[in-house]
Amino acid sequence: MGTRRLHGFLGASVALVLAVSAATLLGRSWAACDVGVNNAASSFFLVWLFIPGAWTVLLLLWAAAGTLLGDRRRPLIHALALAVTLLGVVWCAISIFWEGSAAPSCPGGVPPWWPSFLPAPGF
Repeated sequence: MGTRRLHGFLGASVALVLAVSAATLLGRSWAACDVGVNNAASSFFLVWLFIPGAWTVLLLLWAAAGTLLGDRRRPLIHALALAVTLLGVVWCAISIFWEGSAAPSCPGGVPPWWPSFLPAPGF
């Protein structure tokens, strides 16, 4: 039972860190590109809707991947599958809410601080 509890705590922690990181990235991009009504409305959405929703989805995916890949004899494959799944979901969530392309203050839909070697999120 101890291993399951540790695995659950680790999953909750990783999911929370990823959800907060994604919300921070979205908030910074919205603020840089003047997207949305104002910062208060954007932060309300991010804090009260986006972070809990993303945390729940990521935690459920952590549990589902842990159940489907329950074979503990290959921990590297298990960790790689978890990382790819969680980062893929975070990238899709950011891409859905990425609205930099609609703002005239961001040329090409990318905030000025975005690194040029990374593709901008969006579908």
